[in-house]
Amino acid sequence: MGEKLTTFEQVSAGGVAYRADNGKVEIAIILTTPEHRWQLPKGIIDEGETPEQAALREVREEAGIDTELSDELDRTEYWFTAERDGARSRFHKYVHWFLLRYTGGDVGDHDHEVEEARWVEVGEALKMLVFKNERDIVEKAVGIIRGNLS
Repeated sequence: MGEKLTTFEQVSAGGVAYRADNGKVEIAIILTTPEHRWQLPKGIIDEGETPEQAALREVREEAGIDTELSDELDRTEYWFTAERDGARSRFHKYVHWFLLRYTGGDVGDHDHEVEEARWVEVGEALKMLVFKNERDIVEKAVGIIRGNLS
């Protein structure tokens, strides 16, 4: 039998931040460090913060841009293991996802936790994003965006 891991629950929020121009839709994605993988911006909800507020804050911090809430997309959950307080631990993570409309700012203005943030056309983003659940969220978001544009 393997060692018994302590289980922690984490609740995060993130967003599909988009801008649309002449029918071309781009979303903001981030390159994380040290893993060096493309993801959607997201992070842990702070004490006293709503999921919506956390999503707006995380997109501002990690992607460098200001957005406004457009729609609630979904809530995903998954398990992973990581070091916590020097011990291998299990995490049950929930992420609240929102569709966020770009209002201003520059992806070059991201925080130090992110290696790079960039605008990417949706089809390219779907190839670059590492996690299937994030690609699924983007596909759901695109359906809503296209509906809003028509």
